[in-house]
Amino acid sequence: MGFRKTGTINIKSVKAFGLQYAIYLVFLVLVLVITIREPMFLSLKNIRNILAMSSTRIIFAMGMGAILITGGVDLSCGRMVGLAAVLSSSMLQSVDFSRRMYPDLEVLPLIVPILIAMAACGLFGFLNGVFVTKLKVPAFIGTLGTMVAVWGACSLYFDRPPYGAQPIGAIDQRFRTLGTGFIGPDKLLLRLGLVEKIEDAQIYTIPYIVIIAAFVTFITWVLFNKTTYGKNIYAIGGNAEAARVSGVNVTLTLIMVYTIAGILYGLGGSLEAARTGGATNNYGSGYELDAIAACVVGGVSNLGGIGTVPGIVIGVLIFSVINYGLTFIGMSPYWQQIVKGSIIIAAVALDIRKYLTKR
Repeated sequence: MGFRKTGTINIKSVKAFGLQYAIYLVFLVLVLVITIREPMFLSLKNIRNILAMSSTRIIFAMGMGAILITGGVDLSCGRMVGLAAVLSSSMLQSVDFSRRMYPDLEVLPLIVPILIAMAACGLFGFLNGVFVTKLKVPAFIGTLGTMVAVWGACSLYFDRPPYGAQPIGAIDQRFRTLGTGFIGPDKLLLRLGLVEKIEDAQIYTIPYIVIIAAFVTFITWVLFNKTTYGKNIYAIGGNAEAARVSGVNVTLTLIMVYTIAGILYGLGGSLEAARTGGATNNYGSGYELDAIAACVVGGVSNLGGIGTVPGIVIGVLIFSVINYGLTFIGMSPYWQQIVKGSIIIAAVALDIRKYLTKR
């Protein structure tokens, strides 16, 4: 009788473990298949590339994750990213470029255009918070309206005389360095003869944007876990009315959540422009869906109240590995979309299943 009871407990434990970590197990299987197909996939160079590619997405996802934890959503994320990219890059074009958007603009300190982009996106985030809290507009509809308005505003700014709508390029080298530069012992390794080419030495460096993303992640973790603000966003996501009764200023907290998210979109959008070397008014299209998907796959509940910073980071890395890995083995982009969509559906289904099981 005791043996049967023990066996039952073990089976339940296995099922619970499988339900909790199913997405990660699928991810590990996928990585294993890719690595068997292309053993060089897990090389240090590829890992570095994946981390660099993931950095800006992690920053977006930190903002989106907080909103999802409160039970909301933000569809304006991608367009704010585009706005930040256009604003920052338009003020950081090389002075010797003949088609500068601001031909008479003096060379600005690097931080100034980035702060302007962050402030602009923070303002739109603030408006999102006001729409949701003061006007009682559902987050889906309110941020959808902001998404359209931001795209329109960005397009008007982008289509400025005398040159009209054209991709913003010829970026200031300081800005490019912020997006593509790195820190590490590459020159020392080359000087010591430990590597033959500078490209090989750069594998052992850390990109600046990875450091920035790590810093943003740490600050977000502190906010989530060590502050009253963090406790309040989880309380609102769990039960907004109960949080209000217990003394939480729901209105102020939600406005802060959407505003901080906008600021993070502004930072991430500026860094993305620096990484890719320019921007257009269509920049950032679809990024909101990627951020939502990464958060959900990383364990942020679509029902609110549940989610962690490490989980969000893992969710972003999962999608980056999928994108990079499936491209690495030559899979058609169309099949990649099918794989990503399937993982998103599976993640949401498992999330709901876990919620029903706990009930």
